[in-house]
Amino acid sequence: MPAGPVPGPYAGRTDDRQPDSPQAERSRGPLRTALSGLTTRGRSFLAAGVAAAVCAYLLGQPELLRVGLLLAALPVVCVLVLHRTRHRVAGSRRLSPARVPARAEARVHLRIDNISRLHTGLLMLQDRVPYVLGPRPRFVLDRVEPGGRREVSYKVRSDLRGQYPLGPLQLRLTDPFGMCELTRAFSTHDTLTVVPPTEPLPAVRLTGDASGYGEGRQRSLAHAGDDDIIPRGYRHGDDLRRVHWRSTARYGQLMVRREEQPQQARAIVLLDARRSAYLGSGPDSAFEWAVSAAASVCLHLLERGYAVRLLTDAGSATPEGSTGDSSDTAGMLLDALAVLDHSQSSSLAPAYDALRGGTPGSEGLLVAFLGELDEEQALTLARMRQRTTRALAFTTAPSEQGQTAEPPALQALRAGGWQVLPGGAGLSLPGLWQEAGRSTAEGVGR
Repeated sequence: MPAGPVPGPYAGRTDDRQPDSPQAERSRGPLRTALSGLTTRGRSFLAAGVAAAVCAYLLGQPELLRVGLLLAALPVVCVLVLHRTRHRVAGSRRLSPARVPARAEARVHLRIDNISRLHTGLLMLQDRVPYVLGPRPRFVLDRVEPGGRREVSYKVRSDLRGQYPLGPLQLRLTDPFGMCELTRAFSTHDTLTVVPPTEPLPAVRLTGDASGYGEGRQRSLAHAGDDDIIPRGYRHGDDLRRVHWRSTARYGQLMVRREEQPQQARAIVLLDARRSAYLGSGPDSAFEWAVSAAASVCLHLLERGYAVRLLTDAGSATPEGSTGDSSDTAGMLLDALAVLDHSQSSSLAPAYDALRGGTPGSEGLLVAFLGELDEEQALTLARMRQRTTRALAFTTAPSEQGQTAEPPALQALRAGGWQVLPGGAGLSLPGLWQEAGRSTAEGVGR
């Protein structure tokens, strides 16, 4: 995104939080603001010059006085020249890509354009980035000719998903002797979205697939001009063989038949985000595995032609995405998962309430990623199963060593019609997905 021109000795606006913002300049005065930019070298020269001048006056040494005045005048002249130099510099930032999986690198491209008629001095460029993305990048740019440009880039990487602000971009202008430097900041920020890592899943046959896959095709009325079962008025270009004579006689005008068309398959991906349902934290925790697995399933189902909806235990959900623009839908789902955090909810009832409005079987395929469950939550999930054509659950709760019998909650889940597979960190989601497809082919899907 363009960052805009640089203020102060440059043009444009600054970030109001910077110490040398326009408000600060008006309160302190432009010359005082410039004097505050003296470097350690400039302050040392000024102090040495003043001290030499005082000593020369006290000792009556005119030669030492001239040396002191020269030492004191040099940083002051540098300040005046730097302050009166009027440069116009524009900057921009471009992310490649703007949405990157966790543990993958993204490159940030910075571009500086000199849009004034003067050469710039030595420029020191610095961009602000959160510490989780790496060290703060700094660059030194040589003089930029009028109308010239400079381009630099740096890499960022995060092990944690989320949205991270980049900017504002800062420039420091210095004089050739290093006596003074002025810092100005652009006002524009950009956002880098770190999404959960995903894995490609094998193409398996699941109940509720779109046309050509499985048995879960549903019917609905098509839009105007398409076929469906209700007769409609004749339109220019309609095939006369589709004239419905009984309706024509009834309504007194020419009516044509419309036939049924298969409706797009629907799927819901349920992600249990209850804090009490997971142990541990960090990139290798069970919860992060569930988030990444949910993202992988969402993208896979979108590629297969599903209208995908993301649902959490708290009942919040993304709008149902269709294949009309699957890339936009995939981006929306990944953005939602990038910022998803643990919820304080202790029940899955809000998720069930989000499905209660539909008729039994109307929600198509339901894929759930669950933490630790009790029997009450299992009964809630069993009621959710009645709203779908098929329900598949991946549980991430650790199994106790030496335990031979399945926990009662999972038994209740299977009794409610769910197919249950173990999940969690270290397990391959593509392998589990393949196993779910084999169970469907063998007619064992629950």
